[in-house]
Amino acid sequence: MSVLTPLWQYVDALVYPAARQDALTAARHRAFIAPRVIVSVVALAAFPVFIAFRGVPSALELGVFAWLVAPILIAYFLSRTGRYEAAHVLSSLALTGLVTAVAMFNGGIASFAAIWLVVVPLEASLSASRRVVALASIFALAAAGLVLLAGAYDLLPPAASISEPGALAAFGVVSAALYATGLALGAEQLARTSVWLRYAEEDRYRLLARNMIDVITRHDRNGAVLFISPAAETLFGTAPGALTGHGLFDHVHVADRPAFLTALADASAHGEDRSVEFRIRRGGDGVEANRFIWVEMRCRPFEDASGTLESEREVVAVMRDISERKVHEQAMEIARAEQERASLSKSRFLATMSHELRTPLNAIIGFSEMLTKQDLVVQPERQFEYARLINESGHHLLSVVNGILDMSKMETGNFEITPEPFAPGPVVTGCCDLLALKARDTGVELKANLAPDLPEIVGDRRAFNQILINLMSNAIKFTPRGGSVTVSAQRDGSHIAVAVEDTGVGIGEADLPRLGEAFFQARGTYDRRHDGTGLGLSIVKGLVKLHGGEIDIRSRLGEGTRVTVRLPIDCEGHKPPADPIRLVTERAGDLAAAAKVLVKKSA
Repeated sequence: MSVLTPLWQYVDALVYPAARQDALTAARHRAFIAPRVIVSVVALAAFPVFIAFRGVPSALELGVFAWLVAPILIAYFLSRTGRYEAAHVLSSLALTGLVTAVAMFNGGIASFAAIWLVVVPLEASLSASRRVVALASIFALAAAGLVLLAGAYDLLPPAASISEPGALAAFGVVSAALYATGLALGAEQLARTSVWLRYAEEDRYRLLARNMIDVITRHDRNGAVLFISPAAETLFGTAPGALTGHGLFDHVHVADRPAFLTALADASAHGEDRSVEFRIRRGGDGVEANRFIWVEMRCRPFEDASGTLESEREVVAVMRDISERKVHEQAMEIARAEQERASLSKSRFLATMSHELRTPLNAIIGFSEMLTKQDLVVQPERQFEYARLINESGHHLLSVVNGILDMSKMETGNFEITPEPFAPGPVVTGCCDLLALKARDTGVELKANLAPDLPEIVGDRRAFNQILINLMSNAIKFTPRGGSVTVSAQRDGSHIAVAVEDTGVGIGEADLPRLGEAFFQARGTYDRRHDGTGLGLSIVKGLVKLHGGEIDIRSRLGEGTRVTVRLPIDCEGHKPPADPIRLVTERAGDLAAAAKVLVKKSA
């Protein structure tokens, strides 16, 4: 091996650079170059030995030795150009020319060399090209015909004197047989290399198919699965064998089956790439059983190894799990809807605020101007009435501004409560006394129902007072004349429960989830707009949350509303972290979870 290694390295160096990229093509080039270069060089090297034993060679013998240069030149041609078929054609032509010349000078078609014409097509068969074999056969038949015609018309040159024609004929047959054997061995070597490369390629693709996360499938024209990669078991939780035929189609969600079949049919009929997203059921046991996941399938017409489309128009597809992407898309859609809703709420808030601020400001400016005009005589009782209206408008304006400031502080996390011990009963009674006049003016009965064993609580007295006033004001505002508002308070374990119940217009089920959002106002059974910014209940929710409490709202249209606030007796032990309180929307933090629920429900 150490002696032959430099020789094989030299042969490898002669292989055309582009042919080295493919193992089979490189093997064919080596099989063409090696015998021609080695045999020709050895034969030329033996020429001096031939002269020493034979003496002065004849013209035909000199021509044969001179012809040995042709295979070397053809091998050099292939090494420089990489034109494998052209090199085979030149080799067949050169061999045919040599055999024809030798046969012409040694008895024509009966010459020992004529048998070599059979070898010409055999040698060309190594090219694996029908065109080369056809040309080599034409060369051999044309040469045989030329020799026959030359013999028939006595055009052959004088034959060389042969002392032992039988031995020479045997030499011709044996040498031709040996050369044909060498060609057969070369063909067998190329075939073995081709089979080995095919197995290696199949193993490589099989390994890729096993380790790929994506699922590769092959479908016939009707969509039935002819092949599916092993990754299907990981993705679909089902053995690949169960998904062949129409097994995969049976796992596709019923609503998505038309899109699935349409993509495959379009790819098969129109020869174009198609992409479709659909849901498919996971098999298996336990939690994963019968759960649908989203997959994306990209399919295209199947091409054979030569790159031409199959006449059957089969389709190859690649599927991958896109459930996570769908979750993100759902989350983005919810976030976009929330943003649009928040923007709409703020726009509605600005419109409401313009009315809420303009009304008291107009009253303050109008009545104050009347009081400052010296030429206008105003009766004392009128002056008192104007001053009272200015005072009420100022207080109303101050309450609106304070509400906005409180909401802003809560949203930024800067709102602080000052816990202190106090008795809740007197605070509830004081709020009832404060709003009694407003209730009487609107024809609403205001009642208080306090448990006798109310404990002292630790909390922010001002915040507790604001919670009650906001809830009671809303109840009175939305209760028609003749209705009633009841305020109750009782102990509930380690909490105190304060409920404000009215017999007002009630709230629809569609509006209940949005109660407590800033700038939102629910509508009653009739389209009645009430004064207010929609911040009262939102501020209540924020204050309750700052105390570590809970709020529950129950209502029916036309029957009234009951709002229950549960506050811990000791808010210091239940104080939540000092995080900003989102009053515009409290659902924004749960977008991803909501999206996942939507994905599961869509299945």
